Amino acid sequence: MESGLLLSGGQRALIRESWRRLSGSPVQHGLVLFTRLFDLDPDLLPLFQYNCKQFASPQECLSAPEFLDHIRKVMLVIDAAVSHLENLSCLEEYLCNLGKKHQAVGVKVESFSTVGESLLYMLEKCLGTAFSPDVREAWSKLYGAVVKAMQRGWETLPEGD
Repeated sequence: MESGLLLSGGQRALIRESWRRLSGSPVQHGLVLFTRLFDLDPDLLPLFQYNCKQFASPQECLSAPEFLDHIRKVMLVIDAAVSHLENLSCLEEYLCNLGKKHQAVGVKVESFSTVGESLLYMLEKCLGTAFSPDVREAWSKLYGAVVKAMQRGWETLPEGD
């Protein structure tokens, strides 16, 4: 992860400023992200099970305390990436392991493009006019770097059937 080549100083500033605006309500913003994710790909819902319980609807999932904990964790990962924009490589091992965990529960690498769309949607909805094309591009680059690191976790495991 070569963050120096990845993001310009201006892009890092845009990411930090936009994230600062959202930092007061991580679960609320995470709910926007995951609501959009389930709208775009309802087939992801069965991946979220707690104590072997399947959710009957996205709304049931989005209101479950265990899922709200998952949202908090996702928002913390984003926060960690924003906090380490100068040195994303220090998160490499963590993100690689996170990729392995996602693969183990049945997440497909392709689903991360839908998650990326959902992240950009959340940023656009929650930032309003502050969500400029430059902000979109900066976040897209950051998200791409995070996903690449997570994908390396897939590459270290044998492919499933």
